Amino acid sequence: MSWATVSARGAARWAAGHPWIYRSDVVSNPDAPGIVPVRDNRGKFLGQALCSPRSEIRLRLLERSDAPISPAWWQAQFERCRERRQTIDANAWRAVHAEGDGLPALIVDRYDRWLVVQLLSAALETQRGPIIDALRATFHPDGILFRHDVPTRKLEGLDDTVELAWGNVPERVEVREGDVRWFAAPWTGQKTGAFLDQRDNRLLMGGLVPAGGSALDCFAYHGSFALHLARRAGAVAALDVSQEALARGAENAALNGVTNIEWIGGDAFDVLAEWGKDGRRFDVVVVDPPAFAKSKAHVAAALRGYHEINRRAMHLVAPGGWLLTASCSFHVPRPQFLEMVARAAAGTGRRFTLHRILGPGVDHPEVITIPETGYLKGVILRAD
Repeated sequence: MSWATVSARGAARWAAGHPWIYRSDVVSNPDAPGIVPVRDNRGKFLGQALCSPRSEIRLRLLERSDAPISPAWWQAQFERCRERRQTIDANAWRAVHAEGDGLPALIVDRYDRWLVVQLLSAALETQRGPIIDALRATFHPDGILFRHDVPTRKLEGLDDTVELAWGNVPERVEVREGDVRWFAAPWTGQKTGAFLDQRDNRLLMGGLVPAGGSALDCFAYHGSFALHLARRAGAVAALDVSQEALARGAENAALNGVTNIEWIGGDAFDVLAEWGKDGRRFDVVVVDPPAFAKSKAHVAAALRGYHEINRRAMHLVAPGGWLLTASCSFHVPRPQFLEMVARAAAGTGRRFTLHRILGPGVDHPEVITIPETGYLKGVILRAD
């Protein structure tokens, strides 16, 4: 049996609840990727890990015992994930959230009767067959698609293809989220076909719009927030720089029989500044931009960008109105994000009260000892 041996510092990371051990804390490991038993430098067994010899993250904790990692083991893990998500009011959700579910480097998103999967480590690739079999036995999908077109795969020396793993998966799937429906694109859409992590927050904001009020969805993409806002609002402005995204948003509106959304193309920074000068106001404003910080080197610039877009958005919130602002940049921690929001509010000369601090839903579990699982953060503010 080929073992991996780690330093005392590496062993301490596992003891403290973080599943990753970096290359610098690995004394020795097998040359080929796979699942390996791990011991510390005194020979004590620590658990079993995904070992990726080419990765900076050399070991990812998978199982603390010596239980065989068999097809039955995978199915038991997936059954546990499925049970956790029983209360979700939708037909699309994240079925497996990698480290958040104790299954590092594995993403599984469910879109109605189909699964979209990402295997994000070379070691996990060695388990492709058992994983597919266990997913089929647990979720009974009509098809499984691999969306491997992500940069993380290249760091592991893997391909970045999109391929059908089993069954059939359509180009477009109708998603139901509460009473709202929209189309996801498993083969070509953002992430695995859509943004699923804001589902609970979209449902929440839909209930905060005053009947007949006005709402603004910045960075609207396909209109997921806008569609929820439109159920009670008299008028919704959906703003995005991509005309293709807005066209898909209009399709989603037609699917719901919604006619009170205006689809507006433009850069949010420029449009919000212009509307602020014009004195426009909305009862609800949503600011949900793409990640501004792709790495630690971009954090300072990202915070400046978040500060400016939020300052401009705050000027557009009507008295008594609501602002939801969020960030999906892992490299911007929650405390820094909250501090930025406070500075933006101070810069407006207006008073905003904190209504709620937001995170992901139950299908994106955030483990307190694994900061990487808490990438999504946000707040709802009320303009006094």
